[in-house]
Amino acid sequence: MQPVTPDIPGPGQESVWDYPRPPRLEPSSELVEIRLGGEVIARTDRSLRMLETSHPPTYYLPVDAFSPGVLRPVEGSSFCEFKGTASYFDLVTSTITVSHAAWTYPDPTDGFSAIRDHVAVMPGEVEACLVDGEVVRAQEGGFYGGWITDRVAGPFKGGPGSRGW
Repeated sequence: MQPVTPDIPGPGQESVWDYPRPPRLEPSSELVEIRLGGEVIARTDRSLRMLETSHPPTYYLPVDAFSPGVLRPVEGSSFCEFKGTASYFDLVTSTITVSHAAWTYPDPTDGFSAIRDHVAVMPGEVEACLVDGEVVRAQEGGFYGGWITDRVAGPFKGGPGSRGW
């Protein structure tokens, strides 16, 4: 494994290399929107940010931030050593369905109980995710659900050569 040299944060930025492991969960009052099929399918100023070393934040939105009928539970699960077992959703609008694009932890571990009844979305699977009006860039790799904004400095896990970080 090659050593990683963190980018130097600019004014108003935070470094993902200052995030802890195990991750930290913090409330956010930023306005978060998710768009799919030409619709705003979720909107809230009551999200939670999951912050983990080398990862851009993952935003967890309260279930009630999603439009009715948008979240369709589907088969499948995955396991996180910190949060527990995740369940998945398809995202559904009148014009499009995106398979397994969102997830939740119905019974999270004690340290992450606040994410119960919250849902995270893969930003690369939807039309757009926005944080305070800024369009989010998806974390590379297709596995992680990090939301890259100008607020965070990397480099970010997920791209080629970052598996062992």
